[in-house]
Amino acid sequence: MSVAETAMDERMPTAVDPADTSLWPTVPTMRQLPLDLGHASSTSLDDFAAGRNHELLCWLRAWPDSAQPGAPTYLWGPRGCGKTRLLQGLAHHALSQGWHVLWLGTTGFQSWETESPEAPTLVLLDDCESLDAQQQHWAFNLFIESAASLAAARQAAEDRGDPEGARPGMAIVAAGRVPPVDLPVRDDLRTRLGWGLVFSVEPLDDEGVREALLSDCRRRGLKLAEGVLPYILTHFSRDLGFLMGLLDRLDRYALAEQRVVTVPLLKQMLAQEHA
Repeated sequence: MSVAETAMDERMPTAVDPADTSLWPTVPTMRQLPLDLGHASSTSLDDFAAGRNHELLCWLRAWPDSAQPGAPTYLWGPRGCGKTRLLQGLAHHALSQGWHVLWLGTTGFQSWETESPEAPTLVLLDDCESLDAQQQHWAFNLFIESAASLAAARQAAEDRGDPEGARPGMAIVAAGRVPPVDLPVRDDLRTRLGWGLVFSVEPLDDEGVREALLSDCRRRGLKLAEGVLPYILTHFSRDLGFLMGLLDRLDRYALAEQRVVTVPLLKQMLAQEHA
C-alpha cells in the first residue's frame, strides 16, 4: 500500500496503477492524524498580501500549468513570513481544480478529497526542517510515488500516441525555514526537495502585515473596533502565523462572549488564557 493511500485511510487512490506493485515502496502501516490547519480549506491565494512575493503568487495562481510535471517546488523563508498560509491557499486552489490534497507536517497527515477517485493528488510538505526520522521516511516515499506516477503517466501517453500529453497523478510542493541545501534531513530527501523550483518567501513589511490582517478579518466577517489593530501591531510579534492565530482565537472568543471585538475584550481573552 502506498504512503498516500495509507495516509488517507484507503479512501484516496492515486493515479498510478496499483496492480504494478514494482512501482511502490514498502512502507509501514500508519494512521491518519487530525490536524488543526485553521481555515486551510477556505484560505485563498487572493487573501495573501503579495509584498515582494508577486512572482511567487503569480506562479501559485497559475498552478498546475506553471509547474513542470514531476518536478517538486520548494518555498523557504523565516518563521512568520506566510509559508503555511501559501500552502493552505494552494490547497484551496488545487481542490477547486479537482485535485485531491495530502498534507504532511510535523504533527502528521491530513487529507482533502474530491469527488473523483481518479483525480491527481497534490502533496504539501510543511516545516520540512522539523520532520522527524519517520516523517522524513514518509516524505521520501511520497517522492518515490511521485516518480512512479510520472513514469506511469508517460507510458500511458505513449500507448495512446500522445507522448506530450503525460499527466502525472501526483505533484509535490514543500516549505521550510531554510534553503533545501541547509535542511537537517536525510541526504536523499534533501536532494529531492531541492532539484525543482525553489522560491524565497520574503517577509511582509508593516503595511503588508496590516493588509494581511485586514484581509483575514474581511474573510472571516470579523469586525474590529477602532484601536484594536494598532494595539495588536504595537504589542505583538510581526510573525504572521502568530497574528493569524491570535485573530482566530479572538474571533471564537468574541462569538462565545457575544461581544464586539475591542481592546478590553482582547485583554480579557489573553488574561483568561494565561490564568
